[in-house]
Amino acid sequence: MPTSHTTFTTDGPLAVLTFTRPEARNAMTWAMYDELVDACETVDNEPDLRVLVLRGSDDSAFVAGTDISQFRDLRTPEDALAYEARLDQVITRLERVSKPTIARVQGVAVGGGCIIAMACDLRICGPGARFGVPVARTLGNCLSAANCGRLLDLIGPARLKDLLFTGRLLDAQEALAAGLATCVVEAEKLDRVLTDTAEKIAANAPLTITATKELVRRLQVHRRGTPEMGDDLVTACYTSDDFRAAVDAFIAKRPPHWTGQ
Repeated sequence: MPTSHTTFTTDGPLAVLTFTRPEARNAMTWAMYDELVDACETVDNEPDLRVLVLRGSDDSAFVAGTDISQFRDLRTPEDALAYEARLDQVITRLERVSKPTIARVQGVAVGGGCIIAMACDLRICGPGARFGVPVARTLGNCLSAANCGRLLDLIGPARLKDLLFTGRLLDAQEALAAGLATCVVEAEKLDRVLTDTAEKIAANAPLTITATKELVRRLQVHRRGTPEMGDDLVTACYTSDDFRAAVDAFIAKRPPHWTGQ
């Protein structure tokens, strides 16, 4: 499934979707999100595929969020909710892949990239991995209730507030301590550890793995509340003067000026 910005390959039981937009640090276009969904469908429909790996094409980035230029036409509450609903659909599809999913993270996984990584079952990281959702210092938007809940499951309320309030990024070791990274290995060992882990999983009982994954997913969804519980907060942020000005500032590569309006 080659495209201009992703490449899908298989090797025995392993499927690999590689994000190949290094000039933009793999910032996700809607076409790339659609290709991620396509990869999920392929893996679920091919019995011989047992593990899906997501990775960047080089070690500068896993995924550096959503392509910000796509936000320029976002103006109304309906636009805001449609954007978050579409992103939630993609992340939910990734979360519901019946086979184990592994994010190989070396470089930045921020914004949408952090969300993609946290929707995977495991995150195998190199020492240069960095995670975060820095919207408080970049765009002034906010996470959906569903994605806030996903991150809350992994790192807990205190760390979640610290991460979102400050807009800072967690380095690999801090992500490991917080529970966001599954393991951190030396850069030269990263691909070997990734392959060994994926092959070990692929050799185990597929029904047990599928049942375990689905049971954990159901338990997490049960305690997250409804998708609509954050709609008022999403629309307040996305339709603000601050958000519109910050998008223009981001694209112009200048710092935003916050007014609280």
